[in-house]
Amino acid sequence: MQKNSKTQKNDKILFVSLGCDKNLVDSEMMLGLLSEKGYEFTDDETEADIVVINTCCFINDAKQESIDTILEMAELKKNGEIKRLVVAGCLAQRYKEEIQKEIPEVDIIIGTTAIDEIAEALNELKNHYKALDNAPLTDTKRIITTGGHYAYLKIAEGCNKHCTYCIIPKIRGAYRSVPMESLLNEARNLVNSGVRELILVAQETTIYGIDLYGKKMLSELLRRLCLIEGLVWIRILYCYPEEIDDELIQVIKTEPKICNYLDLPIQHGSDNVLKRMGRNTDSRELVEIIEKLRSEIPDICLRTTLITGFPGESEEEHDELMDFVDRMEFDRLGVFTYSQEEDTPAAMMSGQLSDEVKEERRMQLMELQQEIAFDAALAMKGRVVDAMIEGKIADEDAYIARTYKDAPNVDGFLFINTNRELMTGDFVKVRITGAYEYDLIGELEDESA
Repeated sequence: MQKNSKTQKNDKILFVSLGCDKNLVDSEMMLGLLSEKGYEFTDDETEADIVVINTCCFINDAKQESIDTILEMAELKKNGEIKRLVVAGCLAQRYKEEIQKEIPEVDIIIGTTAIDEIAEALNELKNHYKALDNAPLTDTKRIITTGGHYAYLKIAEGCNKHCTYCIIPKIRGAYRSVPMESLLNEARNLVNSGVRELILVAQETTIYGIDLYGKKMLSELLRRLCLIEGLVWIRILYCYPEEIDDELIQVIKTEPKICNYLDLPIQHGSDNVLKRMGRNTDSRELVEIIEKLRSEIPDICLRTTLITGFPGESEEEHDELMDFVDRMEFDRLGVFTYSQEEDTPAAMMSGQLSDEVKEERRMQLMELQQEIAFDAALAMKGRVVDAMIEGKIADEDAYIARTYKDAPNVDGFLFINTNRELMTGDFVKVRITGAYEYDLIGELEDESA
């Protein structure tokens, strides 16, 4: 039995954000909107009146995590421990009818393009959806959840690529860029609040602006972001290789605020598999762009993600991928096993592989990459690099930091031994003295012998 028929502005909200960094930006925007309406927040479910879950369903594991979280909070609702349960995000967009039918404890379902209506939805106790081609939410005050020294800047919503394994275009709609002035205003506000590193994200960052301005405008956006006083680092994620042009390379090369770091989601190294995936590059083209990036920007750090066990992937095609990884020696690499997502062309393909085969191939790739990464880490010994302090190690004279080669939550750390007092977000020069697996060890440059 529900405690109240209407929510109150002083109700406390427990907010659970699942999935990717793009989802996190949506969560921060919803937090900002709710804060403006007088809602308070708590991390303690025993204090919460309302629970909001921003869900993900990109792959099966993410979908299961979202479902498990909803069911856990539904139990709290059943027991009268919370008043309202709100489900937002990708799972809500994709499975709204199923959620309504199977989990009646859910009071409100908010689609991916209706997050700006969360406060209204709570007041009205009504579900909210919008067309997937709606413009992305802009000019909304966010509550930063990353610690305040770095933040994600989502520059576009949706995707036009239609890779055969991916459900994102059906969940989030066509590619829609955020107007540049809105992004610049948001960036200035973030920097004024203490953010020192901006991380540009979208389903694909490289074609930013093509829908609004008739041409790719990422390079121009980067140049204008670099003019913001107080901003130290700009990092670019999710750059499709075929869209990286000479102008973008030169901007990264010449603008000191832009980290010499690119995330290139190539997904595979076998031409046959790439074709079945619906990708727009073959292995030769991938090699060409990687070699060009390394030639123009010798110290560039390249991260990529791969999918192993795609339908019909033969031993020979897996070996081609292993050989590709061995030759390319990516600085950072993540491997996902193929997830058979309903309503995607790949889900209907013949030759679906067993989980055992997919996991075995993933482990082979990770073991190969481990050797490459460990050798690269050892090669850093003696170099002096700029690093951002992430925090202090409790009860030790040591700090955790990141270099330009390390994006938050996906890459490694640099451990600095010093008894000097440093603050999170500080930038320091560090001499690398050693490495431990994926992580580096160093000393402050002015303290090294």
